[in-house]
Amino acid sequence: MLKWILTLLVALSVLTLCTPWLRKLGLGRLPGDITLRHKGRDYYLPFTTTILLSVALTLLGRLV
Repeated sequence: MLKWILTLLVALSVLTLCTPWLRKLGLGRLPGDITLRHKGRDYYLPFTTTILLSVALTLLGRLV
């Protein structure tokens, strides 16, 4: 269970850092992706994007 939580946190961190690049592709603005603004800073929590990319990478891994 701890491995899954750690994996989810790492994936969310990486996607948060890649948000500007992913927004150009249309990801990060899906329903379920959360944007928080606190003290002039924006925080992105791309839950739906994480799930979508996870499914895509899983399918790609199974095909290869």
